[in-house]
Amino acid sequence: MKKIIQQRFLDHQEVLQAVMSSDLLDRLALVAEEVKKALANGHKVLFCGNGGSAADSQHLAAEFVGRFQKERKGLPAIALTVDTSILTAVGNDYGYDKVFVRQVEALAQAGDVLVGISTSGNSQNVIEAINLAKEKGVYCIGMTAYGGGKMAKLCDQCLAVPAKVTARAQEMHILMGHILCELVDGE
Repeated sequence: MKKIIQQRFLDHQEVLQAVMSSDLLDRLALVAEEVKKALANGHKVLFCGNGGSAADSQHLAAEFVGRFQKERKGLPAIALTVDTSILTAVGNDYGYDKVFVRQVEALAQAGDVLVGISTSGNSQNVIEAINLAKEKGVYCIGMTAYGGGKMAKLCDQCLAVPAKVTARAQEMHILMGHILCELVDGE
């Protein structure tokens, strides 16, 4: 057991080193500036993803609405993953691929930011949300794993973690999300 535990920490460290030597730090800084600009102009941040990425969406939206590390007013953020009535109604009536795009249609406005989280970068419901968001003038950020999948070409910025193992990419997603919250809150 201990050998597996040690190996996972080493795997994590390897991905962290790959992130540190990539352009992801610069991309994350650009993303933070766009989010800050959107919020300063009265806009909101929408998050979406499936499974663990849905949980990350909820986690990060909570950091914006509640607080991160310092006391401040709540920031407008929504996880499109939390309303079971919307998710099940849209899934039932239109199909699961539409659960996020219908919410983007109803809630997103030009100047908002959409953060789509998908380790594969190919989650169809996230891609459809991004496509409509782009049409509406929403700044789109992708958080993916190695290569970025289809989202790499669709998003204004794609934070593609250089990891092929989903768990390692998700660990970096939450770290980058926390850094984003700190940058948005201000140094």
